[in-house]
Amino acid sequence: MTAALLTPFDIGPVTLKNRIVVAPMCQYSADDGSANDWHHQHLMTLAMSGAGLVVVEATAVERRGRITHGCLGLYSDDNEAALKRVIDAAKRVAPPGTKFGIQIGHAGRKASTARPWEGDHGLKPGEDPWATVAASALPLTPDRPAPEALDAAGIARTVAAFVQAVERAARIGFDVVELHCAHGYLINSFLSPLSNVREDGYGGLFENRTRFLREVVSAVRKALPARIPLGARISATDWTPGGLDGDDAVAIAKVLKAEGVVYVCASTGGINPTAKVPAAPLFQVPFAERIRKEAGVASRAVGMITTPAEAEAIVADGRADLVALARGFLADPRWGLRATAALGGKPELPPQYLRAARLLSPHG
Repeated sequence: MTAALLTPFDIGPVTLKNRIVVAPMCQYSADDGSANDWHHQHLMTLAMSGAGLVVVEATAVERRGRITHGCLGLYSDDNEAALKRVIDAAKRVAPPGTKFGIQIGHAGRKASTARPWEGDHGLKPGEDPWATVAASALPLTPDRPAPEALDAAGIARTVAAFVQAVERAARIGFDVVELHCAHGYLINSFLSPLSNVREDGYGGLFENRTRFLREVVSAVRKALPARIPLGARISATDWTPGGLDGDDAVAIAKVLKAEGVVYVCASTGGINPTAKVPAAPLFQVPFAERIRKEAGVASRAVGMITTPAEAEAIVADGRADLVALARGFLADPRWGLRATAALGGKPELPPQYLRAARLLSPHG
C-alpha cells in the first residue's frame, strides 16, 4: 500500500502530488524586498527536495511591512520581476507536479527589526529604523517605540496593499497563495486580545477582532484567479492567559473557511515574546487535528516534525492533511526524497543525479 504521506491531495483546484510541504522560511537576504542570487540557489535546491508544495518565505505587502531590511516584498515592479526570475528558474528544474506557493503578510509591530544573526532587536538610530503599525499602539517590548494604531484609512490602504501583492503573485505564476495570520504580525495583532485593545469595530468581541482578517481574506480571494487556492497560517494559541487558545483557533478557522480559505496551517505563539512555549516534538499537531475535525477545513501540521515516520503517522492517523517542515529542509534539502524512499516510494531525481539514487535508500 502507498504511504499516506505520499498520496495526492487536493487543495481547491490544485492537486499536490504528495502531502509533504516546504514551510515558508525567512531568509533575511533580499535587496529592498527583491530576491537575489541567494533566493535563486535556495529555491532551486528546494524545488528538487521531493516536496509536493514549496512555499516561499513571508513576503511583505508594503515596504514598512517587512520584518527586517532583508525581507522579501511584493510592493514594487522590481520585487515582482526579481521573484519571477527565481520562480521561473525553480519551475524549470522541479520534477513534474511540484507546486509553488507564497506566503503573503505584513510584520506590523514586529517590523523594523535587525536580522536574527545581527541581534534580532528593534532597529536603533543609525540602523535605518522605520515607523511601524499595528492594531493598537502597544509596543512589542518596552524598549521598542509604540506602533501607530491603524485608523480606518490606514486599514483600507493595507487591505489594498494585500490585494496588489497577491495580484503580483498571480502574475509571477504561483500555484498557491497563503496569508500569514500568525506569530504576532499585523493580522495576528488584530486577532489577539493581548495586542488588540481597540474600542471601535475592529476591537473587543471576537467578531470585531476578526473584522480585519475577514476584510483582507475577502478582498484577496476576489482578486485571485479561481485557479489559485488561498490558504492561511494562524497562531492557534498565544501560550498566554487571556490570549488566543485552541477554541479560538477552531473559530478562526471557521471564519477563514467561510471566506474561501481551503487550508489552515496551525502554528502557535509570537504575540508575547515572554510566553513559555512548551516546545517539543509534534507539540503543535493537536491544534491541526482540532482544526481539521472541528472546523471542517483541511489542516497542515508544522513544528518540530523531523522524521518520515512522524510525518507519515500524522497523515495516516487523520491528524492533519499536510505536513510542513522548515529546519528539516534546511538541514537536508533532499528530505522529501529520503522520506519517499524510506516509506517505500520512488524518489523523483533529476537525471543528472540518478547515479546517487541508491544513497537515498534507508539502507544505502
